[in-house]
Amino acid sequence: MILEMILSGFLFLFILILNVVMGAFGYLMEKDEYDPDADLKKINKNPRKFKLGIGLALVEHGCVILLTILLFVISNPYSMLLAIILLIFRIGEGLIQYINEPNYWKLIKLAEQHSDARDVEKNKIRDLASNIFKIKDRRFKFAMICWSIGTLAFSIILVNSQIAPEIIGWLGVLSGILVGFGTGIKLIKPKFKGEIIGALLAMVFEILIGSWLFFSPFF
Repeated sequence: MILEMILSGFLFLFILILNVVMGAFGYLMEKDEYDPDADLKKINKNPRKFKLGIGLALVEHGCVILLTILLFVISNPYSMLLAIILLIFRIGEGLIQYINEPNYWKLIKLAEQHSDARDVEKNKIRDLASNIFKIKDRRFKFAMICWSIGTLAFSIILVNSQIAPEIIGWLGVLSGILVGFGTGIKLIKPKFKGEIIGALLAMVFEILIGSWLFFSPFF
């Protein structure tokens, strides 16, 4: 169990780092507003950088699935039902993200075509790119709902076990609820900004639980 805890802690922190690096390479999980012309020009300016961003995203999705399996091993002795909910929804999160990547990869070709296209053709390319961005954004929101349910299940286990300090578990419960409700509202009202509170709490929760799982076995 100690090895599983250390690996889980490492993956929590590694996934957060990957998300930052992916963004630096031009891969964004979601955006409130898209400017297809500007985005396609940016991709075409350095397509290799964008490809690396997608490659890192694939690694990130795989890490989410591996982390989920490890968390299931850690948590199922305390509640098999909640551990199964965790397993189903957080693996679902990773798979939803994987499904989107072949579609996202098409932006590289569209960006190349966009740079040489005339007005009518450029409009068609812009519409195709906009549709890809919108599909990705919607799928990411469903992935975040899966994250919130899986995290809520895991956090309830944390509250009722000795895996980590109870306060971390309660923070996970709160962030899971806020992310779930915030994302659900944003699906209905795209201009809603309140989900950022849940996102920030989720980041703090994952830093804390990741650090605890990684370092506590050494003390």
